[in-house]
Amino acid sequence: MDAQQLAQVEALCETLYTGVPAKFDGGEPISRQEAQQRLLSLQTDAKFIPQCQYILDNSKSQYACLVASNSLIELITIHWNSFTILQRIDIRNYVLGYLANNGPNLQDYLVLSLIKIVCRITKLGWFDDSKHRELADDVQKFLQATVEHCILGLKILNQLVDELNIPTSGRTLTQHRKTSVSFRDVCLFKVFQLGMTSLKQLQSGTINAEPVKKAALGEQALALAVRCLNFDFIGTNPDESTEDVGTIQAPTSWRTILSDSATTDLFFYFYANTEPPQSSKAMEAIILLSSVRRSLFPTDKDRAAFLGRLINGIREMLSKRTGLQHQENYHQFCRLLGRLKANYQLSELVKAEGYIEWLELAATFTVQSVQNWQYSTNSIHYLLALWARLVAAVPYVRPETGARGHASHLETQVLLVTETYIESMLGSVETVIRSEGGLDDPLDDDGSLKEQLDRLPVICRFQYGPVANLILAKFDPLMTQYRDIVAAIGSNSTSAAPPDLQRRVAVVEGQLTWLTYIVGAVVGGHSWSSTHMSEGQETIDAGLSRRVLQLSQGMDYRMTSTNGASRCDPRLEQAMLYYFQNFRRVYMFMWDQMSTSSNAESGEHLNVVGMMTAKLDAGGPSTKQKVYQRMFEQLGMGEHTAVANLIVTKMGNNLKFWPEEQDLIGKTLDLLHDMAQGYSSSKLLLTLETVHFLARHHTEEHFPFLAIPGNARHRTTFHATLTRLLLSPSGEEKLSLTFEQFLEPVLNKMTQLGALSPTDLRQEQCRMALIGVFRDLRGITASLHNRKTYGQLFDVLHPNHLPLFAKVADVWHDQTDVVISLLRFLNEFCHNKANRVNFDQSSPNGILLFRCTSEVVCAYGARLLSMPPMSSNGLDIYKKRYKGLSLALGVLNSALGGNYVCFGVFDLYNDRALDNALDVALRMALTVPLDDVNAYPKLSKAYYSFIEILFRNHRRTAFALETNVLMQIMAAVHDGLQSSDASISAFCANTIDHMASFYFANQGKDKVEMQYLSKHLAAQPNLFSSLTATLFNLLLYGPPQNHWAVMRPMLSLMLASEQSFAQYKDHLLSTQSPENQAKLEEALNKLLADVSRSLDNANRDRFTQKLTAFRVSARSFLTL
Repeated sequence: MDAQQLAQVEALCETLYTGVPAKFDGGEPISRQEAQQRLLSLQTDAKFIPQCQYILDNSKSQYACLVASNSLIELITIHWNSFTILQRIDIRNYVLGYLANNGPNLQDYLVLSLIKIVCRITKLGWFDDSKHRELADDVQKFLQATVEHCILGLKILNQLVDELNIPTSGRTLTQHRKTSVSFRDVCLFKVFQLGMTSLKQLQSGTINAEPVKKAALGEQALALAVRCLNFDFIGTNPDESTEDVGTIQAPTSWRTILSDSATTDLFFYFYANTEPPQSSKAMEAIILLSSVRRSLFPTDKDRAAFLGRLINGIREMLSKRTGLQHQENYHQFCRLLGRLKANYQLSELVKAEGYIEWLELAATFTVQSVQNWQYSTNSIHYLLALWARLVAAVPYVRPETGARGHASHLETQVLLVTETYIESMLGSVETVIRSEGGLDDPLDDDGSLKEQLDRLPVICRFQYGPVANLILAKFDPLMTQYRDIVAAIGSNSTSAAPPDLQRRVAVVEGQLTWLTYIVGAVVGGHSWSSTHMSEGQETIDAGLSRRVLQLSQGMDYRMTSTNGASRCDPRLEQAMLYYFQNFRRVYMFMWDQMSTSSNAESGEHLNVVGMMTAKLDAGGPSTKQKVYQRMFEQLGMGEHTAVANLIVTKMGNNLKFWPEEQDLIGKTLDLLHDMAQGYSSSKLLLTLETVHFLARHHTEEHFPFLAIPGNARHRTTFHATLTRLLLSPSGEEKLSLTFEQFLEPVLNKMTQLGALSPTDLRQEQCRMALIGVFRDLRGITASLHNRKTYGQLFDVLHPNHLPLFAKVADVWHDQTDVVISLLRFLNEFCHNKANRVNFDQSSPNGILLFRCTSEVVCAYGARLLSMPPMSSNGLDIYKKRYKGLSLALGVLNSALGGNYVCFGVFDLYNDRALDNALDVALRMALTVPLDDVNAYPKLSKAYYSFIEILFRNHRRTAFALETNVLMQIMAAVHDGLQSSDASISAFCANTIDHMASFYFANQGKDKVEMQYLSKHLAAQPNLFSSLTATLFNLLLYGPPQNHWAVMRPMLSLMLASEQSFAQYKDHLLSTQSPENQAKLEEALNKLLADVSRSLDNANRDRFTQKLTAFRVSARSFLTL
C-alpha cells in the first residue's frame, strides 16, 4: 500500500462513517453501501494484514484506523491457523506498542477495537505460548505509567475478562470452557487484585490527577471488579437477560480478599463518595459480594460477620439516604435488598446485629418508594420480592431464634408495607387523572404490573385477616359510590355524562380495577398443601371474591340492561378477567369430584370412575373437598355451578357487547379456551346454560365481534374452543347438539356462497363472509384430534362444499386477506396431525382430498403466475405475493407429506391432479429470486421443505426437469445448506441425501429416473464435486448449528461419487503445510477406516461419529 491508496481508503472510510460521498479521479460519487463493500475486502484474506498495519502506522484518520483494526480482528479469528506462534505474538506486541504510544490520543471506539485484537489473540493463543498467559503482567506497565495509560490498562483488563468469559463464534463450548477455566485459575484473581489496588490508590489519594480522569479511572476499576465477580466460574452460562444474579461461585483462593472487611468497606466508600455511574457500579459490586457462595466462608461465624457488615452498610445507607436521589443508584439498591434474602436464610438474618433496625429502615424505605411510585415503578417489584422472601421463610424459623420478637416486628412491617402499597396504588388513579397525560399510568405498564402482582399473594396472606379487612374497607364504599354513579348515568354512555361525573367515574373505576387485580392475585395465591388447608383462609377468599363477583354482576347488569350503551372502562373488564383466571385455577378444578360426592350421597347412578372415587371417599369428604365446600358456602352466591355460570355469562356478554375491543375479546376467548382445556372445568362448562347458548348461536347476529374485520383471528379461537367442548367425552349429549348441527351456520353460509356465480362471488359483500367461513373452519379443524371427528367434517364438506375452495382461490386470488384465510384453513385441513387423516382402506377420500388441494393450489398458482412481477425492493412484495405463495407451498407440503394418498394411482389412471400441482408449485417457487427466498424465513422454510419432499417422493418429476432448471434448484439447495437456520440446512442436506442415495442405489439400472439424472450429471459433471466440497467446508469451518445437518448426506455423496471425495481430499491437502498434510492424511485415514459401502442405518451412524471426531481433530491444526 502506498500514500495514494491510503488516501483512497481514508476517503472510503469518511464516506462509510459520515455519509459524505467520495469521488476518485473525477468519477461517479461512491455511496456508503459501495464504500462498505470495498472496505470489507480487507477482511477476505490474511495477505491484507500488512496493509492494515500500514494504515495504523501512517493514517491520520481514526475512521481508517478503526476499519483496519476491525479487519485485523476478523482476519486473526478466521485465519488463526495460518499464523505461526511467533507471528501471533508479534501482532499482539505490535498492537500493545501502538496502544502504549498512541492510545491516550485516540478516540474510545478505536481504542476498544485495538484492545479487542490483543484480547482475541490472547484467548485463541492461550495454550500456545506462556507469553499469552502473562498479559496481565504486561498490562501492569500501563498501570505504572501516566493516569491516561492507567485508564488504558484497566480497559484492556476489562475487555480481557469479557473475552475469556463470553464464547467466540466458531469455537466449540468445550474449547471455550477449557480456555476460560485456565484463565480463571491462572490470571483472573490477579486481574481482580489489580482492579482493587487501583481503587485503594484512588481512595487513599495517592493518584494525583484531574477529577474527570479520576472519575474515569474509578469507573474502569469498578467495572473490572464487577466483571471479575460476575465471571462464569463453573460454566453454568447464566442467562444474561435475567435481572437477578445467581450465587457467585468464586474459587476458595479468593476467600481472603472477599471475606476481608476492607473489601466491603471499599465498595461502600465508593458508593457513598462518588456519583453515577461509579456509585451504581460500586452498588453492583456489593450485590455480587452479597451473592458469594456459602461454602466460601470457613465457618458460620465468618459468614455471619460478613452478613453483619452488609447489614450495617445497608442500615447506614437507609438512615442517611446516601446516593438514593440518583435513579441508577436507587434501582441497584432495590436489587441489593431483593438479593439479600435470596442468598441468606431468615434464620441468619435474625441473628445479625441490628436486624430489627434494618427491618424497620427497609420497611420505611419500601413505604416511601411505594408512595413515590411515579419515580420507582420499575424497582418496586424488587422491594416486594424482599418482603415476599422474608415472609415465605417465617415457618422455617423458630420464634426464639435471633433477635427477640423478630416475628412480631416482621408482621408489623409487612402489614405496613401491604397497606401502603394498596393505598398508594389506589391514590395513583387520581394522581394520573390530575396530571392530564403528564404521568404514565401504572395500570398500562403490563410488565411491571405482572411483576408486582406475582409477589403480592405471599405478602398479603402473611397477615391475611387485617389485609383483607383493609381491602374490604376500601371495596365496599367504592361499590356504593359506583352504584350511585351508575344510577346517575342511567342508560347513557359515560362519555355523555357531565365532566365532573366522568371524572368521578374514572377515579372509582380505576380504583376498582386496582382492587380487582389485587384480589385476583391474592385469591390466586391460595395453597392446597396440607399445611395451609386448616387455616380457614378460604373463608377470607370467599369474602373478597363475593365483592368482586358482585361487582361483576353489577357491570354485567349495567351493560345488558342498556344493550351495551353504558359500559365500564375496558381496563376494569381486563382486571375482572385476571380475577376469573386465578379463581378458575384455584377453585374450579374439583367440580367433578364434588359432583361425584353429591351423586354418591343421593344414590344417583355413577359411572365407573365415579364408583371408584366413591369407594375411595367412603370415609366421607376429604379435607380438600371440605375446604372447597366451605368456600362456596361462605361465598353465598350459590354452589360452584352457579358461580361458574355467572363467570361464563360475564364472558359471553363481553363477546356480545365489546365487539370493537380486540384486546378484551382476545383475553376473554383465551380464558374460555383455558377453561375448555382443563379436565374438570371443561366438564363443568358443558353443564352451563351460557355454553349451551354459545354452541347453538355462534353467529354474527348474536355475537357482533365476529363481524369486525380486526377480530378475524379471534373467530378461529372461538370456534376451536366450542369444537373442543362439543367433541369432549359426552359433549354432544350434554349440549344436546350434534357436530353436524353445530356446523349448520357455517355450512349454510357456504351453500349460499357456493351457489353464486364467479362474478357475484367477487362482490365486496362476500369478502367478510368468506374470511369468516374459512376462519371458523380453521378453528373447527384445529380441534379435531382423531380419525372419527376428522372423518365427520370431511363427510360434511364433501362433495357439496369442497369445490368452493378452488373457486374462491381463482376469483379472489389478488385479495390477500381472503386468499390467506383460505390457504391457512386448507393447511390445517390437510395437516395429518395425530394421524387423524386416516380413511378406510377402500375409501377414495384421501385421493379426493388431494384433488381438492391440487385444484386450489393450481387455481391460485396459475393466477399468481399470470400477474406481472413485482420489484424485490417493494415494501408490499411479501404481503401481496410471497405470503400467499409460501402458504400455497405449505398446503401442498402438508398434502404431499401427509401419508394418506397413494400417489401412484394418479399416473396409473391418467389423473393430472398430482402433475398439475407439482408443476404449478415448481413454477411458483422458481419465480422467486434466491435472495428473496433467503430474506423471508417463512417463505424459505416452505420453499426448501417443498424441494425436499419433491426429491424424497417425486424424483421422476424432479429429475425430468430441464438441466438448467434442476441446476437452479440445486444452486438454491447449495445456498440453503449454509443457512444459519438449522431446519433449512437440514431440508437442503436431506435433499442432497435423497439424490445421492438414489444414484448410489440404482447405478447400472435402467430406470427412467436414472436416465434423467445421468443426463444432468453429464451436462454438469461438477455437481457432486461442488456439493462435496461445500459439505466438508461447512463441517470443518462452518457454525456448530449446521454440523448435524451436513453430516447426513456425506456418506451417500462419497459412495455416489468417490472421485468427488478424492478431488476434495487432494485439494484440501494442497492448501496445507507439509507438517499439516501428514496430520490431515492420518485423520482422513481414520475417517474412512471400517466404513462399508452401504447406506444402512448402522453404517451411517458409525460414519457420523467418525465425522465428528474428524472435525474436532482437523480443526485443531487446519489453516484456511
